[in-house]
Parts: sequence; C-alpha cells; structure tokens
Amino acid sequence: MYRGARVAVVIPAFNEARLLPRTLETLPAWVDVVVVVDDASSDRTSACARRAGPWSLEVIRHAFNQGVGGAIVTGYKRALALRADVAVVVGADAQMEPAEMHTLVDATIDDRAGYAKGDRLGDPHLWRRMPLSRLVGNFALSRLTALATGLSHVRDSQCGYTAITADALRRVPLDALYRRYGFPNDLLSWLAVAGVRVVDRPVTPIYATETSGIRIPRVVLPLLGLLARALGRRILTAWPARRALERVRGA
Repeated sequence: MYRGARVAVVIPAFNEARLLPRTLETLPAWVDVVVVVDDASSDRTSACARRAGPWSLEVIRHAFNQGVGGAIVTGYKRALALRADVAVVVGADAQMEPAEMHTLVDATIDDRAGYAKGDRLGDPHLWRRMPLSRLVGNFALSRLTALATGLSHVRDSQCGYTAITADALRRVPLDALYRRYGFPNDLLSWLAVAGVRVVDRPVTPIYATETSGIRIPRVVLPLLGLLARALGRRILTAWPARRALERVRGA
C-alpha cells in the first residue's frame, strides 16, 4: 500500500531470464502485487520470476506471443481483477529506476492524473545516457504523437515507465488497443478521447548491455498508420463537441 492506494506492478517480459530477477529484486517494498506476463518466451523467463520482496507475485504465461502491448493489457486486466487502485508498468530489462516509481504514483494522487508517464527527454545527461538513434526516434515519434492526440505537453511518448489508475483503465477499450510497438501511442490516443488527465514525470534513461529487439523498417509504416487513425479519432470525437458548443453559444 502506498499513501492509501493499492499498487500493482505489471511487468511484460519476453526472453528476459537474465534481467528479470534484477528487476524484481529492486522493486519498492510498498508495492502490493507484482504481475509478470511472460509473452511466450523461449527461455526460462517464467522460471526466473521469483518473489523478492514482501509483495505477492503472480506469473501469467501467454500461449503465443502477443507483443508488449498484449502483455501489458493482460497485466492491466489482472490488476483490475486484483482491485488495484494504480497499475505501474515496469520493463523486465532493468531500464527503469525503481526509486523513481513513487513520483508516478504521486501524480495520480496529488495531481489527480489518470495516467502518469515517465519523461526521459528532460534528463540533463540525456545525450550521454540514451543512444543517438533512440533519441532521434523518440523526439520524432513524440512530436507526431502530440499532434495526433492533441496532448501537446506529452514529451516522451515511447517511455514505458507509467502509472495508470483503475478508473482510467475502465475508460479505455483494452481489447481494442494496439498490441505491439505502437501500444503507448495508441493508449495515449484513447486516453485523450476519454478525457483522462495525462501528465509527464521526469525519469532517468538507463541503457546498459540490453539489446533492442525493435526492427525499425517493420514498425515505421504500422506506427504511422496508427497515428493517422489516432488523428482521425481525435477529429471525429472533437466535431460533435464543437457543434454542441456552437449551439449553446447561439442559443
């Protein structure tokens, strides 16, 4: 329990037998439950998921690979079933600083945010800590996402370190969310349409020996299509509201 909120940590994991134990060992003691979602790994990811704190641990294994978004959705659904007030997503690859988790949860309590995102792009040592290719890609995708969703203040759309409230989860169509690399962008789009308050919180970018499995040529076109749909969703949602406001003003 953290400040009266029941907190669930959702960890999507695919072939993370090496780094998952380190991730679990560093989670805060105030976490209530940890849900590890093994996305059909071919290594010993599930076997390496061991309780390393006072929190309870659940491991869910997908029969087939659903992508990181699919794993997060599975974790979100389980968090709701466990009556968590807040669900925090933490990568299994030890790229997120556990000591910063409270700032994300604090945002849902103090600022009444439905969704708090980590923002790595404001780190003063960003140019030394984040590989140049990822830095450029993140800047570009964040700007495109801001334009498509209308969330102009969101600076690091690709950061996976997030906290979302149970109320916000119930306001988005979990089963309709994009399941692979564009998941955070699609979720932001649906949250914007639902009127959920989204805030950024600074987090430290961490990169060590892990290797990204992202293949840029394979994700660019689907991601651009996803952002185009997000823009269309925003326009279609805003149009009826705009007409209603005009009728009120003309009355």
